[in-house]
Amino acid sequence: MASSSAVIVAGLTATALVTVGVLAYQASATVPAGLGKPRSAAPAPGPAKPPRDQRNPTALPSGSGQGERVVYSLDDDRVWLVGPDNRVQRTFKVVPSSVDPAPGSYAVTSRSKAITGSDGIPVEHVVRFAGVDGVVIGFSAAVDGSMPTPNPAVRTGGIRQSRADGYAMWHFATIGQRIVVIR
Repeated sequence: MASSSAVIVAGLTATALVTVGVLAYQASATVPAGLGKPRSAAPAPGPAKPPRDQRNPTALPSGSGQGERVVYSLDDDRVWLVGPDNRVQRTFKVVPSSVDPAPGSYAVTSRSKAITGSDGIPVEHVVRFAGVDGVVIGFSAAVDGSMPTPNPAVRTGGIRQSRADGYAMWHFATIGQRIVVIR
């Protein structure tokens, strides 16, 4: 009797595995293209150089998008934290990394409360959003408060901000938050 029970269990197991396989295949066939792929892998194209307000250089550049987002200007080394009403909640200067992300729209992909940066300096409030040729790009604040100019000979992706600005970024830019990089 034990052998016929084993045959029945084996048959039921095989049937269940086939059913799960068929359902998994059907589910994968209906997944929208791009779902599950990191949004930061290929940024959506952004404006090449949005116009600036010459009378107010800290003003949010027009053409940097709509809605809640972080705007990072490569040319101005400045960040704007923009609320859902398109009002700037905070703006501040940053020290760029030696590797820049391409202009475009990204999303925050990961965060770390405290780690050692790629330059060997302990950092906190790390908000990552892009990668360029194996270099991870993100905002961070050095625990010692330093904001040194990066060594161009060393490929690093840490965009440094003050500790206070890092704290503000940490609370604003959660996983999935849009990051718009402009020239």
